[in-house]
Amino acid sequence: MAQLTEHSPPVPETGVADLGPFSKPLFEDPSARKLARVGVVDVGSNSVRLVVFDGAARSPAYFYNEKIMCALGADMADTGHLSIEGRARALSAMKRFKKLADGMGLSELTCVATAAVRDATDGKAFCEEVRQATGLRIWVIDGEEEARLSAQGVLLGWPGAYGLVCDIGGSSMELAEISGGRVGRRVTSQLGPLKLRDIKGGAKARKAHIKEVMETLEDRMGSQRDRLFLVGGSWRAIARIDMLRRGYPLHVLHEYRMTRKSVSATVEYIRKNDVEDLRTLAGVSATRAALVPYAAEVLGRLIKTFKPKDIAISSYGIREGMLYEQMPQRLRDRDPLIEACRFAEAKDARMPGFGKALNSFIAPLYKSASGPRKRMVKAACLLHDVSWRAHPDYRAEVCFDNATRANLGGLKHSERIFLGLALLHRYSNKRENTRFEDLYGMIDERTRLEAEVLGKAMRFGAMLWMNKDEERGELRWFPQKKQLELWLTPDMVPLFGEVAEARLSSLASSLGANVTVKTRKRGKRVPDQISA
Repeated sequence: MAQLTEHSPPVPETGVADLGPFSKPLFEDPSARKLARVGVVDVGSNSVRLVVFDGAARSPAYFYNEKIMCALGADMADTGHLSIEGRARALSAMKRFKKLADGMGLSELTCVATAAVRDATDGKAFCEEVRQATGLRIWVIDGEEEARLSAQGVLLGWPGAYGLVCDIGGSSMELAEISGGRVGRRVTSQLGPLKLRDIKGGAKARKAHIKEVMETLEDRMGSQRDRLFLVGGSWRAIARIDMLRRGYPLHVLHEYRMTRKSVSATVEYIRKNDVEDLRTLAGVSATRAALVPYAAEVLGRLIKTFKPKDIAISSYGIREGMLYEQMPQRLRDRDPLIEACRFAEAKDARMPGFGKALNSFIAPLYKSASGPRKRMVKAACLLHDVSWRAHPDYRAEVCFDNATRANLGGLKHSERIFLGLALLHRYSNKRENTRFEDLYGMIDERTRLEAEVLGKAMRFGAMLWMNKDEERGELRWFPQKKQLELWLTPDMVPLFGEVAEARLSSLASSLGANVTVKTRKRGKRVPDQISA
């Protein structure tokens, strides 16, 4: 069983720590949607990072995020201890992070260290030095526990995901299988770029070593032919280079998808090109770029060994896994996208709660829609008004930009484009002549039209703005007849002015439908045609 300790206390067989850094619940009430501000420090072999989470409990926002490249694990193969320079930089970073935490009013920071500190002969001394200088206690976790927490971070963004999680750090690489919202088998290895860089014998010896270790990992983990989730800075750097090679227009790493063929091409691309040139073009830090060729060799062998059906980049890892650790199951089961949208509406919309009423109003257009499409409709309705403070001339573009680049979990890149277009059409009938046109091609013409219809439906529904609990009329849609009907109560008729009528006509035009508007008494339909 994996362990979680301050240089090693036990984790109960339940898999949920009741000792150590997770002993204090992160939520005052398990049913609360808001998450108290929580600070996490990840002391890795290559970087030391502070993340402060704030916001929606199921899909926490990043209130503060700072990374310092310390390379604690550099030269450990020769010396057995932490890098002298890296140790000094890490201590300075910890002092800064403690000061920042105090300024933010955080009651405590949860600090976790991984491979470099757990393997170094002076790892325990370093933890004590940090404690003496800052009062912060560093918990050193073993490789299997690191794998488990990283896998839980993936589950934070992909509830119910299944496949193989691969987390690469500076000094180690972990694998964990996930299925049905649970973490299964997990294993750790020494295939971190810092360790590989120090192998004697050059590329040939490194290749043989990687192959041998990977075969051992395959024996331990068994057949893994599902999705491969990649966690870690080196994988993200490779993904940036893959985007560069492909000319991919949406530079969002989370949920970025690659195929085995694409990865093989990018590994070869890295091998043949100057790393410094790739670093500049792809926007990768110099410290990270120096490790990319070694990580690329590992990734090439990884996909040859496990042959995943597809590959996804996860920006969520060990830090998010530490949050997931404390979530009760009913919170874990919530949809991270919908929870984030609800939080955004509550915080920024002019009338919080109206999104639900709007969703109910336009629901007749989606009676036969798939579950995933209805989910996107709900998300769009919740977000339909959160950008109202933007200048009217740019509001549509702001909506698109926010949707496509927001920190949202459980959202594929194609779904980001769909959501962005729907929200753009919430404020504009047209989508041409924007700076985002190169992104529209990521979804097909039919899907673009569906996004347009959704946006125009929200644009019209927002015109019938009353108390969110009041009856606002009813849409009826007959797709076979291409007939759209709007039924209004007498109280609602004054709201159906000429602007509302124009927006309804625009919606009908996108549907290719004829439209009829009728009135009815409360609780009873009485046809009384107003206009056609």
